[in-house]
Amino acid sequence: MSSRHPSEDELRVRRELPADAAAVHEVVARAFPTDAEARLVARLRGTVAPWISLVAAGSGGRVVGHVLFSPVEIRAETGVSRALGLAPLAVRPEHQRRGVGSALVRAGLAQCREIGEPVVVVLGHPGYYPRFGFRPAWELGLYYRRPGPEPSFLVAELEPGALRGRRGEVRYHPAFSDL
Repeated sequence: MSSRHPSEDELRVRRELPADAAAVHEVVARAFPTDAEARLVARLRGTVAPWISLVAAGSGGRVVGHVLFSPVEIRAETGVSRALGLAPLAVRPEHQRRGVGSALVRAGLAQCREIGEPVVVVLGHPGYYPRFGFRPAWELGLYYRRPGPEPSFLVAELEPGALRGRRGEVRYHPAFSDL
């Protein structure tokens, strides 16, 4: 097996296919300290909609990265609305810091726009996600678990003003409670 890393020209981001399930599990399990996130992806697969699951494949088609976007709820006094949550984002350790994750996030956000989903949240590194248009969720009236600023809870309005009048607690699918 070659240790060669795919260049940006060789990297192809595409929708996950049913035949990719084992490769996605391996990528996600290797990218995190435990396989909890990989098990999460398997539990959500086929049970939630919309479901945006993309893979990054290098030369030869080998899956080197994966990103998932799944529904979240925004619970407010006025009712419940929906958005999408980006989680998890995973890249094989030997391919990290080579643009694979960025390519997946950009392609995933483009897919969100295509299906008309104007809001995406992420619980992630506050130094990484702003380059994709994410900003602190608290600034726009959203919180995760408890009211107040949470530097790692971010939101992107893919349609300007999409959160106007939508404030409250963001809740992920119950499968996320195992993380």
